[in-house]
Amino acid sequence: MKPTLYLSSLVCSAALALAGCTSVAEMAGYDSATLNESAAKSYNQVVQEARSKRVLDTTSKTSRRVHAVFNRLKPYAERANQTGVPFNWQMNVIRSDEMNAWAMPGGKMAVYTGMVERLNLTDDEIAAIVGHEMTHALLEHSKKAIGQQVLTNLAVSVGGSLVASQTGVSQDTIGLSSSLLSQYGVNMPFSRSQEREADAGGVRLMAQAGYNPQAAINVWEKMNRLNDNNNALNAITSSHPTNNARMQAIRNMLPEVMPIYERSKKR
Repeated sequence: MKPTLYLSSLVCSAALALAGCTSVAEMAGYDSATLNESAAKSYNQVVQEARSKRVLDTTSKTSRRVHAVFNRLKPYAERANQTGVPFNWQMNVIRSDEMNAWAMPGGKMAVYTGMVERLNLTDDEIAAIVGHEMTHALLEHSKKAIGQQVLTNLAVSVGGSLVASQTGVSQDTIGLSSSLLSQYGVNMPFSRSQEREADAGGVRLMAQAGYNPQAAINVWEKMNRLNDNNNALNAITSSHPTNNARMQAIRNMLPEVMPIYERSKKR
């Protein structure tokens, strides 16, 4: 874990007795509605730039599959929204070899074709990826990141605004302007606990939508074959759980979510 991130987490934890990171973000002017509106504007810029660079994929088989999975998951994500603000969910597919997917506040999402094609994902496995990112948005993990940044004076100033979100947008992939990348704090990864929450929420969403939760384990098995991050140093220092830890956590959830999946298949 980077020292600045560790300090940020410590300061945020100390402040929880008074307000909590989410409340701190709201005190700084980033309530859910404001944050979602700001993210929507930046998302439109991302999409426009991708379109201008001819990497916005709207026609390929991969794009059609991602959109089909997204549309099937969306009603369950809408039901799971406890933020008090309705999301205008949107999905776009970006043509890139990079293995990436992300969700901005308010449900603005993207999947890179490299994630699907390099891992040879099934529809159930795509659902695990999309459900994971949906959960990050539903749990407003980006708002908590703003609170951390405000508390430690690490917030990035873009046009006089403080906005932070983990999106995974890559400047190298589609040549996005540095201001957009800074605005969404791509160097501020989510915490291990937030990643675990996103894994768990994603597995529930996919089960509700009729996708086999066991496929979420398959995703991390495939990731292991490309990038095994299960060494002892990574287990101690990484901001993300190891792939093996994620698989075990999902296995532990199967007795809870498999009955949901079985019921959904009978609808």
